[in-house]
Amino acid sequence: MQLCHAGLMTRGLTEPDAVYGLIAESVTVNGLDYTFAIREGATFTDGSPITAADVVFTFDTFREEGHPALRQLLNNVDSTTAVDDRTVTVTFSPDASNRLPPTIATLPIISSAYYSEKPFSDADLQIPITSGAYTVGDFRPGRFVDFTLRDNWWGADVPSAKGQNNFGSVRVDYFRERIAGFEAFKTGDTKFREEFTSKTWATGYDFPAVTDGRVVLREFPDGRPSGAQGFFLNTRRAKFSDIRTRKALGLAFDFEWLNRNVFYSLYKRTPSYFVGSDLMAEGLPSDAERAILEPFGDQLPEGIFGEAYLPPVSDGSGRDRKNLGEANRLLAEAGWQRVNGRLVDADGQPFTIEFLNFQPSFNRVVQPFIDTLGLLGITASIRMVETSQYQARVRDFDFDVTTRRFAFSPTPGETVREYFVSSMANEPGSNNLSGISDPVVDGLVEIFLDATTREELVTAARALDRVLRLGHYWVPQWYKGSHTVAYWDEFGVPENKPKYDLPVSTTWWAKNA
Repeated sequence: MQLCHAGLMTRGLTEPDAVYGLIAESVTVNGLDYTFAIREGATFTDGSPITAADVVFTFDTFREEGHPALRQLLNNVDSTTAVDDRTVTVTFSPDASNRLPPTIATLPIISSAYYSEKPFSDADLQIPITSGAYTVGDFRPGRFVDFTLRDNWWGADVPSAKGQNNFGSVRVDYFRERIAGFEAFKTGDTKFREEFTSKTWATGYDFPAVTDGRVVLREFPDGRPSGAQGFFLNTRRAKFSDIRTRKALGLAFDFEWLNRNVFYSLYKRTPSYFVGSDLMAEGLPSDAERAILEPFGDQLPEGIFGEAYLPPVSDGSGRDRKNLGEANRLLAEAGWQRVNGRLVDADGQPFTIEFLNFQPSFNRVVQPFIDTLGLLGITASIRMVETSQYQARVRDFDFDVTTRRFAFSPTPGETVREYFVSSMANEPGSNNLSGISDPVVDGLVEIFLDATTREELVTAARALDRVLRLGHYWVPQWYKGSHTVAYWDEFGVPENKPKYDLPVSTTWWAKNA
């Protein structure tokens, strides 16, 4: 639905943290007051003007009924005031970071008239009134949605949107699993596909439309931080509460074997929560990092002033004796005992792990990990569920281990709190999947958000990264610093891709249109 929404401002995709006017034609900053002048002629899809009252209604509604991520963002907005129909002032609290205003400015603006009649929290199939370039056209639940370009969209000539939104319609097709989606692409039923499966990219694109040039294969460099992908361990569950247990699980994951035998050596190991950016900790901490860390004293994890923690490297055999021996030692220290070849806790309960998954194609990745865990006496299994059940269980933290990938912007803002701080550990729907609840992490996040210069921000992020990595809240997986893309040769493509995104639906165009 992001195609259907517009914010007061929009990101500049060639810059790490700039935003430009969209609904707002200007913004005036006076201390903690940010006053936005709403662009004349900006309208919702029903033709009604977007007003300051709609902006006030939007922020109030998100604060009261929005997703936890939205509520977290708006905690440090003191007030939103409609000065007149086309002028709105957002006042931030003194605790707000300097990166909160541009984040707030890009939130979608919703219609007060529409949502005054319809509860915001209702989930239904009514086409909503929205503010962006597209509106919902034809759709079939679970099958497809067509997004239709609005006639005479008010933002077409706004500088920040110039040259974008070139398709009369954008259709999104849904498939229950990857293979069916790939087959639809091969026959031309779908026209664009970003490939996330290494085996398919290495061996699957040999069908006639590729060999005769009707389908183009390209890799676009990804200028964004590559992000964090891994097996997230639910520390709310007692079996994962001991850091030694979590570290042992990391030792049992043989990335080197997996990369060679399953991934065609296409990936690199993810070492950090900020991999691919200057925010990633490397080597020994700098003097500036030490100055941030030292005040936390004995709360700091062991080894914090040594080399930044890196995931273990195996011999690639699938059962590295050295790594498994160390894992056995850590599990014994954590109180696990081996009885008849199985690990049990002090109460005699076996150590079991359930990997929550909704993609059958991912089983080939999880099963080798399960086999290795078996060598340690851990009974592991895969629980396959359909997509809506998966979302519900992850929202309620009803899992042992699940896989997720997230990536921050080059200049992360308030959203960092949602992933790492204690207050979000038990907030249903938050992105703090592992349940991280550490006063050191909380303190470092605030230092990070209070940074006033790029140098301070980088220093704080690296210190935070060191602490998070030593917490062993996840078993890091892999990354690839590019987009692997296949598309039917029917599109015009910008000569220079925006550094920080691959916005195909908004910046590409139809060749023969």
